Amino acid sequence: MIDPDIGALHEINGHFELGPPKTAASARTISLPPFLIQLLAAYLDTHQHPHVFVTAEQQLLRRSNFARRAMRPAADGNLDTVRPRVRVQPIVPGLHFHGLRHGHKTWMIADGIPEVGQARRLGHGIPNEIREIYSHVSPEVEARLLDALQQRWINALATVRASEGPAIPPPLLLAA
Repeated sequence: MIDPDIGALHEINGHFELGPPKTAASARTISLPPFLIQLLAAYLDTHQHPHVFVTAEQQLLRRSNFARRAMRPAADGNLDTVRPRVRVQPIVPGLHFHGLRHGHKTWMIADGIPEVGQARRLGHGIPNEIREIYSHVSPEVEARLLDALQQRWINALATVRASEGPAIPPPLLLAA
């Protein structure tokens, strides 16, 4: 759930404050597919901080820190780095965090998720006032969305297993 009162981290004059998200539509409950619930549960079993995602030093993540320390290395790899501690293959060079939202939207379109389901999932309003008032995401649409995400995970793991790439890390196999 993205809390309407403290669901966003704001940096004000160099200090962090939890406050409301950017828009009212951003405060929402986001259902997760089974694989992600399993991965998060395994992660949280070893996690002591009150916030789910923090730095190695147990600090709240700044957008810039996350991009530099996690997103860029994961997306771009480190093939150009001389003798890194761990060699990381690029996943999607140049990918930015917001690109994940674009990718998710593209998947929802490909999976036939209705516009209202897409908008609610991404925290958007629906431009047409009548549709905004009278459109709701049914449990069947939510189930279709989660089933589609689960199937994409299963397919991705099968692709990695079939490739000559690195082995799948054990935590990811929990949700296979």
